[in-house]
Amino acid sequence: MKLLFSEYKSDYSHYIFPYAVWAVPQGEETPSDIFEQGFLPSSYDLDRYYMCRHVRIALAEYQPSSENRRIIRKGEGVAFKLLKKQDFELTQQRVEFCKKYADAKFGADVMTLDKLEQLFASPVCSHVLLFRDAAMQKDVGYVVLYLEPTRAGFYYYAFYDLNHSNKSLGMFMMTAAVGFMKEKGFEHIYLGSCYSRNAMYKTQFKGFEFWTGFRWSDDTSELKYLINRDGEAVEKHLLETEKYIQTFYPAGVV
Repeated sequence: MKLLFSEYKSDYSHYIFPYAVWAVPQGEETPSDIFEQGFLPSSYDLDRYYMCRHVRIALAEYQPSSENRRIIRKGEGVAFKLLKKQDFELTQQRVEFCKKYADAKFGADVMTLDKLEQLFASPVCSHVLLFRDAAMQKDVGYVVLYLEPTRAGFYYYAFYDLNHSNKSLGMFMMTAAVGFMKEKGFEHIYLGSCYSRNAMYKTQFKGFEFWTGFRWSDDTSELKYLINRDGEAVEKHLLETEKYIQTFYPAGVV
């Protein structure tokens, strides 16, 4: 891969010169190769990636916990099936369903109808996981997936009925996807970034790991430290922060 470093606002008084790190695939590299190195897609076309604090589940280690099983039980009556992109008919009704969710979650017109159509048509959407309520006789959720069997699955966007009687429907969909990917023999499922306590629900799966910028860590206390640090004024780079190094890497980071 080719790395690009896009400069962000500097803090010259503390000698902090931040850069966003981008990756551009080269040669025979696949998205899984890029994911493995700490990057997620920054374009629907999978032609550019950004490094971030993202989460994955090592599926060889995943076994459902009591909480995972509770969430699955709450989804009784909601069935799901995996469809290749070309087998998922993106009707106007389905686009409007996704738009309604996106407006409520992300803000009005953050995702336009055109952008939603582009998402489902793009390379980052290889499959759709469709969830349907048997009693209601209607679709209640869609997950946009990029799958590269059997190395990696990327759980990109989920759209679901926010008024459904199951208030844990979104968590059910993610939990179902994790279990399904394990059954299919995948190595990892990537769940997106984690920069707030509201995103800590992604850590509830055994096999959880997050990217620190230099390694995959399974230490939730380290993740909580980083989330708390995001809300503080800092005067040093992370790897120059004595408390962080002494707490999590007393033997060194290399």
